[in-house]
Amino acid sequence: MRPSIRVPGCYVRDPMSSDNRNPIGDMPDGAYARQLAQGFPWLTFEPALEADFRRRYLQENLRYLRFSMALGFLMLVAFSVMESTMLGPGATHIPNLVHFLLVAPVMLAMFCATFTEPGRRRFAVLMTISSAIVGLGIVATQIVASHAGISILFPGLILATIYLYLLTGLTFYHALAVNVIVFVAYLMAASGAALAPSEFAYNSLSLFAANAICASVVYMHEKAARTRFLEGQQLRDMAARDGLTGIPNRRMFDQHIHRTWQLAVSERQRVAVFLVDIDCFKDYNDRYGHQAGDECLRAVAVTLSQCARRPLDVVARYGGEEFAVVLYQASRDYVAEVLTRIQRSVAELNIPHEASRVATRLTVSIGAAYVLPGANRTAEGLIQLADEALYAAKEQGRNRVVVMEAEYQNLQTGRFERRRNSGRA
Repeated sequence: MRPSIRVPGCYVRDPMSSDNRNPIGDMPDGAYARQLAQGFPWLTFEPALEADFRRRYLQENLRYLRFSMALGFLMLVAFSVMESTMLGPGATHIPNLVHFLLVAPVMLAMFCATFTEPGRRRFAVLMTISSAIVGLGIVATQIVASHAGISILFPGLILATIYLYLLTGLTFYHALAVNVIVFVAYLMAASGAALAPSEFAYNSLSLFAANAICASVVYMHEKAARTRFLEGQQLRDMAARDGLTGIPNRRMFDQHIHRTWQLAVSERQRVAVFLVDIDCFKDYNDRYGHQAGDECLRAVAVTLSQCARRPLDVVARYGGEEFAVVLYQASRDYVAEVLTRIQRSVAELNIPHEASRVATRLTVSIGAAYVLPGANRTAEGLIQLADEALYAAKEQGRNRVVVMEAEYQNLQTGRFERRRNSGRA
C-alpha cells in the first residue's frame, strides 16, 4: 500500500488522482519572484538581492562606464581650455588648479579603479565621493567666473549635473545625494557672489529643474533595470528547474555554487553546503513503488525549500535521492538552525518507511561543509568536503548530521579520503 504524503502548507499531487493541479506551482516561490511580487517603490531589494543586483549591474555596464568616464575627462579638458580663453590669464589660475590638480586626477583615479577588484567592489562609495568632488570643483569654477564678472559659464554646471546623474553609473539615491550636495553648495556660494538677484534666482531655478528632470529619468531607468533583473533571474530559475520536484536542477546548482564561491572570495564571507540523502530510498521504491517514490521526492524537496528561505539560499536536486543546500554568508548559528530545521521538518512529514534499516519513518542523512573560501581554492573542494561529511554520516548509521569545517584545511580536492563502504542507498 502506497503511504499518504502530506506536506504542511503545500499540495503534493497523487499521480493516481484525477486532480490536475500542478504541484510545482504550489511550491514556495524563489527570492526573485517574491521580490517582484512585493514591488520596490523605494528602489531597494532585500539586502542579499540588492548586493546581487548592484554587482551584476556594474558588470553589465562596466565598458559603458569606462567610456563615459573617458568622455567626461575629455570634456573637462575642452571646457578648461575654453574657460581659459574666456576668463583671461588673470582669472584662470584658481580654475586651472581646481581642474588639473583636483578634478582631473580624481576622474583618472576612478577610471583606473574600475580595472581592479577592490575598486569594483567599492565602486558605489568611490564613485559617489569622486562625483561630489567633480561637482564641487565645477561649482568653484562658476564662483570664480562670477567674481570676474563672467556669468555665461553657468551652462557648464547644468551639463555637469546631467553628467553626474546619467553617465557615472550611480544608482538613484547616490546620484541624488551627490547632486543635492552640489546644488546646495552652489546656492551657498552664489548667494555671496556678485550676481544680480534676478540672475541668481534664474540660475537656481534652472539648476533645480535640471535636477528634477534628471532625477526622474534616473528613477524610471533604474526601476526598469531592477524589473528586468528580477524577471530575468526568475526566467532563468524557471528554465533550470527539476522536472519532478520543481526545485533547481543540478545544472543550476553547479552555476550557482561557482558564482557564490567567487562572491564569497571577494567579500570574505562564509559559505555552507549540505548534501541531503534520503535513507534507504531504493528500498522505499521497492516496497511502495516508483510513483510513491516520486511523491516522496517532491515532499522532501518542498520541505527543504521551506527550511532555507533567505534570498540567496538555494535548494537543488543534486541527483537521484540526493539534494543540495547552499547557504551564503552563513553564520555557525544559522547553519545549525537550518540543519535542525531540516531534520525536524522531515520527521514531521511522518512518511512510513517499513523497509528502512534505520527507522520506521522516512529519515535523511546530511553531510555539511562550512568554510571561509580562499582565492587559492575552488568550489569543487567545498562540494567534496560535503560529500565526505555525507559518507561519514552514512558510515555512522544514517539518520544523522556530520559537519566538517576544520577538515577543509587539509583537504586535497579531487582525492576522496573516506572509504565508500556504505554506498548511496
